[in-house]
Amino acid sequence: MVWQQIPSKDEIYAKAKKLVVETKLLINGEFRNAQSGKTFESLNPSTGKKLAAVAAADKEDIDFAVAAARNAFEKGPWAKMSGRERGRILYKVGQLIREHQEEFAILESLDNGKPVRESQWAAPVSAEVFEYYAGWADKNYGEIVPLKTNNLNYVVHEPVGVVGAIIPWNFPTTQATFKTVPAVAMGNSVVLKPAEQTPLTALLMGRLCLEADMPPGVWNVTPGLGEIAGAALAVHMDVDAIAFTGSTAVGREILKAASTNLKKVSLELGGKSPNIVFADADMEAAVQGALIGMFYNQGQVCNAGTRLLLQESIYDQFMEKLIAFTKSRVVGNPLDPATQMGAIVSQEQLDKDLEYIKVGKKEGARLLCGGKRIYPESGYFLEPTIFGEVDNNMKIAQEEIFGPVLSVLKFKDMDDAIKLANQTIYGLAAGVWTKDIKVAHNMARRLKSGTVWINIFGPFDIASPWTGWKQSGIGTEWGKNMLEFVTDVKSVWVAL
Repeated sequence: MVWQQIPSKDEIYAKAKKLVVETKLLINGEFRNAQSGKTFESLNPSTGKKLAAVAAADKEDIDFAVAAARNAFEKGPWAKMSGRERGRILYKVGQLIREHQEEFAILESLDNGKPVRESQWAAPVSAEVFEYYAGWADKNYGEIVPLKTNNLNYVVHEPVGVVGAIIPWNFPTTQATFKTVPAVAMGNSVVLKPAEQTPLTALLMGRLCLEADMPPGVWNVTPGLGEIAGAALAVHMDVDAIAFTGSTAVGREILKAASTNLKKVSLELGGKSPNIVFADADMEAAVQGALIGMFYNQGQVCNAGTRLLLQESIYDQFMEKLIAFTKSRVVGNPLDPATQMGAIVSQEQLDKDLEYIKVGKKEGARLLCGGKRIYPESGYFLEPTIFGEVDNNMKIAQEEIFGPVLSVLKFKDMDDAIKLANQTIYGLAAGVWTKDIKVAHNMARRLKSGTVWINIFGPFDIASPWTGWKQSGIGTEWGKNMLEFVTDVKSVWVAL
């Protein structure tokens, strides 16, 4: 469970000072320094100051981690263990994560910059992932195929071997589970490369895996720079599958690197999700949906509703309410329970967001609120920003900004809304707000995106598939679908 009542600001500050942070690589069941001895700084985005010096994995460390994972898979007990026994250990990890909920929440806020009122969900959701796939560990059944000949043909699903996972910085705790847990549930070993901006919660999770008696080498965590450690993992000849979440541009590079040995690839990439509000919608609910859909986690969400499409007749009324709510958002210290928006993850990302705001102004969009850096002496804070009078061909309407910058467009009718919504290279998610059931289902059918939310924006469940269309990804993650990626199909024939 999440906190029944979030502790006070002073209580959270006191707990933060007492945190013991893992900073070394986890390889073959041991925390160790990088072979080069190099480290990199993980910064606190709300202060811009060093939070921890973390061991920086390079190619030699990735080689070591992959070898450990391979040895654990081929010679260790994990892959040979019954699915039920693996499930018991995974469930135990989930329980340990729940016990360390406060530690995960505070650490994610410190390392990522998101408000603690949001990061409190990191541990419960991650625990659910372990518990969900613990249930699948002994239930990925094969089948017997009815043949035209007098032979027996049965099909089984076997673990692929070593799975590499490269994850982003926006949800570091939960992202550490989405690709890895289904892999180990099926008997694979994993090498997890967390984002260099937010490596700390993945290392904490690795420690809990060891406490739950997961065998050495099954779960390895190798923080490091993406262009070094991530690239080495993607290109590695002894990695059987690579799963990546991040930008579409980097996804293309991952795909190229994976071609070295034709390893299996799963890519969950960028988005420019339309959030479409019809005139008959519940306006209060839609305004809140637009607000949260855009500014949750400072807009650093792949499926954020960054393009708000409003039917012309409600534009003025809707925008008056939305701007008022946006201006009232409390931006500040992520550890303060009163904070609704925290810091941008890094100076680099803040600079990118500010550059897009400049581009929006130059393109002729109208800046309705926000657009400025705030608390520059403290860290990387940006006002929640809204642009009106946006043309769908503008850069701010077409390119993924990954920050709290909303583009608002008008549409006439359903056909116009569909045209605008689908006019993008992305196809990750979309929202529709209407009381008309026919419009709702027609929109759901015609929108080119992997997820469509109707009269709500942003919910997810690990049991439901998550996939991107067009340049938003390759493959389907979460739910039972992810088991297909981390297993190979074997057809066995027996002469009768």
